[in-house]
Amino acid sequence: MENLTNCDEGLQPALCRACLFAKGAAPARRAGGKPLPKGRPAAQTRALGGLDAQEPAPQPLTAGGSEVWLISGSAPGPWTDCQPAAAATEAMPVGGLLPLFSSSGGGGLGGGLGGGLGGSRKGSGPAAFRLTEKFVLLLVFSAFITLCFGAIFFLPDSSKLLSGVLFHSNPALQPPVEHKPGPGAHAEDAAAGRVWHREEGVPGDPGAILEDNLARIRENHERALREAKETLQKLPEEIQRDILLEKEKVAQDQLRDKELFGGLPKVDFQPPIGVENREPADATIREKRAKIKEMMNHAWNNYKRYAWGLNELKPISKEGHSSSLFGNIKGATIVDALDTLFIMGMKTEFQEAKSWIKKYLDFNVNAEVSVFEVNIRFVGGLLSAYYLSGEEIFRKKAVELGVKLLPAFHTPSGIPWALLNMKSGIGRNWPWASGGSSILAEFGTLHLEFMHLSHLSGNPIFAEKVMNIRTVLNKLDKPEGLYPNYLNPNSGQWGQHHVSVGGLGDSFYEYLLKAWLMSDKTDTEAKKMYFDAVQAIETHLIRKSSGGLTYIAEWKGGLLEHKMGHLTCFAGGMFALGADGAPEARAQHYLELGAEIARTCHESYNRTYMKLGPEAFRFDGGVEAIATRQNEKYYILRPEVIETYMYMWRLTHDPKYRTWAWEAVEALESHCRVNGGYSGLRDVYFASESYDDVQQSFFLAETLKYLYLIFSDDDLLPLEHWIFNTEAHPFPVLREEKKEIEVKEK
Repeated sequence: MENLTNCDEGLQPALCRACLFAKGAAPARRAGGKPLPKGRPAAQTRALGGLDAQEPAPQPLTAGGSEVWLISGSAPGPWTDCQPAAAATEAMPVGGLLPLFSSSGGGGLGGGLGGGLGGSRKGSGPAAFRLTEKFVLLLVFSAFITLCFGAIFFLPDSSKLLSGVLFHSNPALQPPVEHKPGPGAHAEDAAAGRVWHREEGVPGDPGAILEDNLARIRENHERALREAKETLQKLPEEIQRDILLEKEKVAQDQLRDKELFGGLPKVDFQPPIGVENREPADATIREKRAKIKEMMNHAWNNYKRYAWGLNELKPISKEGHSSSLFGNIKGATIVDALDTLFIMGMKTEFQEAKSWIKKYLDFNVNAEVSVFEVNIRFVGGLLSAYYLSGEEIFRKKAVELGVKLLPAFHTPSGIPWALLNMKSGIGRNWPWASGGSSILAEFGTLHLEFMHLSHLSGNPIFAEKVMNIRTVLNKLDKPEGLYPNYLNPNSGQWGQHHVSVGGLGDSFYEYLLKAWLMSDKTDTEAKKMYFDAVQAIETHLIRKSSGGLTYIAEWKGGLLEHKMGHLTCFAGGMFALGADGAPEARAQHYLELGAEIARTCHESYNRTYMKLGPEAFRFDGGVEAIATRQNEKYYILRPEVIETYMYMWRLTHDPKYRTWAWEAVEALESHCRVNGGYSGLRDVYFASESYDDVQQSFFLAETLKYLYLIFSDDDLLPLEHWIFNTEAHPFPVLREEKKEIEVKEK
């Protein structure tokens, strides 16, 4: 420390640099504006709120690698080179408020505070904070704010917590929540074993509800802290042993599952009903259907040319695209498009796809996959290809993949994980999903495929897994009769009380209805669950705008968000499809409800520049069926609106549905078709196309298939014989009196 050595004075009393900073310290300069030499602080003149004139500046003193800052208000002596500094008129430099980082000598955060046990601080600049320190402080502050808001918005009943705690609102001023009358209404926390009973006289008392919610949140936090403390108290050897035991258990479960399948039983394949592809009698309809087949050719041929064997195509970049949803499994577009190729009579392409599947489709991958996506696309695509063609390779691959997915069900409740490592069999849930919950639309969209896996394999384990999901659901209380989107697989209890017929909830309701229809209407439990759910949806979610548009809002802890997603538009077809089995002569009502939803979704298309619908649209702030947020204005070749048109056409033969479908064809050709295939759009309200450069596999599996069926005769895949899964893969109805495929014992 040169300036310390040159001084005649002794050491000055130490003071934290924060004190200097508070007194208005600023970078020092010589008279004339030149900066002082490095390591030589200048004198500070007296200013409002500052130190006395010509106070000695702080001197860094290094003793044993530590850093000490010194200051004195009375000791004599110069500040620089032991010479008077009367010409110095500017403030002394301060290297930083806190020495967050020090040299390799050690010290870390504490390196320069007070007595400073850390290493010497090198390279300190003249600024109050170095850039790295500013960045770290900003990062810490941002993380804290994110954590606070995350705790508010992602805890159960967060909307009530937000209004009742964060803003300290008066419970008496909160609007009462309507409750369906019923004796013994209560909310129960199974983990804590406590029950809060609502007074029957005041079923909607906001104060009591808020108190219950806060108590539940406190107990959840205390339980989580206890579990974390117990884990931290374990020795590393104990934690490692627990991990090994869990791996061993998973391996044993996998081995047991595989032992159940020594081989597939022989089956007598019966030709499917309703796959004759006759040309429509009307020349105009025939021409339009031929155009849709040409679109399929364009999409398929470009996939084959630029991305063959990969999951999806980038039509702008002209290369392959692989989503993390499929892990290392390849060929999503090939498997997803199989039945579309078959239905459209593209026999050569179908055989090419079959050959690739036989040689290259491999599920023995060390990767994490989405159980839901792999089930609806791969299992569903393989099952439908088998039922249409009778090719044994498709049945074999479907059952093989089904066995690979069974470890996802190894949870305390039997509710499957969302993500599964295909090699280790270890599962987990999405980290953002309400404290590690499983998602309703994911675990609720396995039923059709797994029932057919049991049917084709001769083993009931697949059916047992999905029937257990229904058992768990039937034991739970439903808030207002609604199914929340989140369910914890460990506790078997609901997570956040968010309800949606769109994303996170949609296909659960679809599969309840289709489970009943696929069972040849013998699964009366599924029928009851479906119509009970629809009644609650009608009561609490379905609303009509001032302009007369019927829409399905989202329910968050008792509060409605007047937003409808593109995914929700499938519901129009669902309501119409279920009309025939509606109770109390409400068939016409549900058919009309389906028509109203179809009209609303058509309006969401018609009110954009591209004539293609946004990802979500709103009914608030004076707008109707329009996306108001930039992150909701994109279109990714989704099929749900076309799906509803298909069902409405089949069930009513109203020509407007063919008209609307053809409008969609023209929009796709005008705005989504490129030389390398079809691409999604980033903004359907903008006059110039901005492409997302992805040709989704479901565009071939669903969008083009539904369009083709709209312009085909009703005897192609008739609805009384075929049930479409949520990826538009057709499965035959399983009839009790005359099975189309009879499983025989070896």
